[in-house]
Amino acid sequence: MTNNRRNFCIIAHIDHGKSTLADRILELSGLVGVNGSEQVLDGMELERERGITIKSSPIRIPYRAANGEEYILNLIDTPGHVDFNYEVSRSLRACEGAILLVDATQGVQAQTVANAYRAIDAGLEIIPVINKIDMPAAMIDDCCLQFDDILGIAVDAALTISAKKGTGVPELLEDIITKVPPPQGNQDAPLKSLIFDSQYDPYRGVIMHVRVFSGSIKAGDRIMLKSNGKTYEVEEVGYFGLRLMPCEILAAGEVGYVSAMVRTVADINVGDTIVSPDLPQTEAISGFRRSQPVVFCGLYPTDSNDYVKLRVALEKLQLNDSSIVFEKESSAALGNGFRVGFLGMLHMDITLERLRREYEQELIATLPSVVYKVTTTKGQMLHIDNPSKFPTPQEIEHIEEPMVRAHLMTPTEFVGPCMELAKSKRGIMIAMEHPDQRRTLFTFDFPLAEIIVDFHDRLKSTTKGYASMDYEMAAYHAADLVKVDILINGDPVDALSYVCVRQGAPARGRALIAKLRELIPRQQFRVPLQAAIGGNIVAREDIPAIRKDVLAKCYGGDVTRKRKLLEKQKEGKKRMKMVGSVEVPQEAFFSLLKVDQ
Repeated sequence: MTNNRRNFCIIAHIDHGKSTLADRILELSGLVGVNGSEQVLDGMELERERGITIKSSPIRIPYRAANGEEYILNLIDTPGHVDFNYEVSRSLRACEGAILLVDATQGVQAQTVANAYRAIDAGLEIIPVINKIDMPAAMIDDCCLQFDDILGIAVDAALTISAKKGTGVPELLEDIITKVPPPQGNQDAPLKSLIFDSQYDPYRGVIMHVRVFSGSIKAGDRIMLKSNGKTYEVEEVGYFGLRLMPCEILAAGEVGYVSAMVRTVADINVGDTIVSPDLPQTEAISGFRRSQPVVFCGLYPTDSNDYVKLRVALEKLQLNDSSIVFEKESSAALGNGFRVGFLGMLHMDITLERLRREYEQELIATLPSVVYKVTTTKGQMLHIDNPSKFPTPQEIEHIEEPMVRAHLMTPTEFVGPCMELAKSKRGIMIAMEHPDQRRTLFTFDFPLAEIIVDFHDRLKSTTKGYASMDYEMAAYHAADLVKVDILINGDPVDALSYVCVRQGAPARGRALIAKLRELIPRQQFRVPLQAAIGGNIVAREDIPAIRKDVLAKCYGGDVTRKRKLLEKQKEGKKRMKMVGSVEVPQEAFFSLLKVDQ
């Protein structure tokens, strides 16, 4: 019965204890042993290594309440980092309630506020919880006031727990039973089910993670995908335990998986609606927002023969991470590869690491960029995510860059350094609030290109790790931007070109080629490194040639013998420079990702 089911997720700022709380809930239910392995739901090696959640993890938990009744709890553990907001938004669509977790030693952070508003917009019942109350630096009263002042949640509603020790977790489960409403849905109504995630199995194809809103799905049924009209026969349905557990039927209000031997990766779109092919006019489930990649970079295999392997790896990875988009591109310097879109720099870092580990790909990544809107003198509007595709300066009427609305939470003593950092990144302050005496909440508008590379790291170092940040996409604004080409030995390397504000172009160009000068090995001839805007050289460095001592064999004699040898060497160097090519080592591309701007 749906009355004895509860669908909820755990949302919080990064490192506030979501996965630890999920471990304690699993122990209380008996699914895992007490003091079992930590981060049970974080199945990826990278998640355990870095101590962060990357993928949302659903699991069904049997629970006997204090009143003696048996309940089924469908829990989804979500990521906390701003780059993985799309995982949170997907999880919210599959739930009726959300545990809003706050670290008692840190209080309400920027990402806490953002996640709370997402849950409120989705119409979820929010259960505020203060974690880590066993820590000496816990500020329980302050956290209660922050819930009230910042989020508008009643002070007496917050529960206090220690996820590490298990204190207060049984009371939290009882609160979930009491406050989170049971899922609504009619099993006899036409089928309507949301695909909120998916995974790829090499033997069974695409496995869809679904929340059934009405109707039911069982093995042997025929289903239709609303977006493309393709139909499939269901091979197996089931729910999420510590592994996939087959069952006879998924009814309205339930969360589970559907396997239908879908072999084509591109057929499944996260956010799509499953309906019955007999009733194709059934309306799609609304309210699900597709993620939009904001950071793009070129990915190339180190061995050009591995191009097809890289394409297959990206297709499979895209199924487990639907926010990744890619298209084919070629570079004169690096050969054939792909232009790949990500949700942020951490997302990009994680994706590259997964490609290397899980799919054994050796990769070269180019400098990250964002999507610019370029209006040409002919009136055309171009969306350009690759600087090498920019028109010439004579063809450009004006350029618009994407802006983000960022919320920065920092201790009051770091207000000055934060404002200096924001100013250096062309930030425009919109508002400054004081939630309490110790903290300040800033609202800034930033150009996206200024914050994707090193802003978060510099914010943390500036504030000794105490500041937090959340951002969302805003509108496009016109800006005085230029494309900077990097020339090596007179030849432009398209993989190293970038777009930046005109005023800072020379300084960044000098920093970039100074770094290149250290990374590119010396040749038998002098190699000039140049940064150019259009036809104007704005920065230059030279890599000196490796010189062979051709006079070593001359022991005296007439000076003309020495001059003849030196002239012969000079002519040889000149010919070598004309035909010689300079290889940029792959380490250079990785090192250049975080050149200080």
